Amino acid sequence: MKGCEEVADNYTKTFTSFSGADIVATFNDKVIGELQGITYSVTREKAPIYTLGSPDPRSFSRGKRGIAGNLVFTVFDRDALMEEMGEKYIYGVDRSLGSSRADYTMDEWNQFMTELNGDPYHSPQLAKYVDELPPFDVTITFANEYGQMAVMRIFGVEILNEGSGMSIDDVVTERAMTYIARRIEHIKRID
Repeated sequence: MKGCEEVADNYTKTFTSFSGADIVATFNDKVIGELQGITYSVTREKAPIYTLGSPDPRSFSRGKRGIAGNLVFTVFDRDALMEEMGEKYIYGVDRSLGSSRADYTMDEWNQFMTELNGDPYHSPQLAKYVDELPPFDVTITFANEYGQMAVMRIFGVEILNEGSGMSIDDVVTERAMTYIARRIEHIKRID
């Protein structure tokens, strides 16, 4: 039996990999279990610099960087992202600045929000679409059956687009979103 333990111990010290089942994603410290997949890409503008008399580039200039990706959610009987992230926010305003909406009559709530916004003609509305959510961070934690752990973070995520479709041929209904982000902290091992 000691031989099997040594092999397993050597394996855990040399190889570390994670599958999708080893991942938990949190959005601003709220676990969203409906997340089925997440992708990201980092692109940067780079252009050649030429000098007179040479057809070959002398160097390359480095321009702006963009971070973007996709989120894919499994659809159940609710909009998990809006329910977890949007319940606190009114488009552009943090609802926790005042008492619970249930404490107000409709007229009192309208008056409170008009005064809070400072614009009597355009009072804020509850976020109806995910692209109205304020920026949030996504933390992806990895932990496999051997006890190895890692973490990755995407900062300042803002949703651009969303889409979904249903079909009698699909076993699962999915909802996809595209996003942009400010920064990525690539995967790193947790000791």
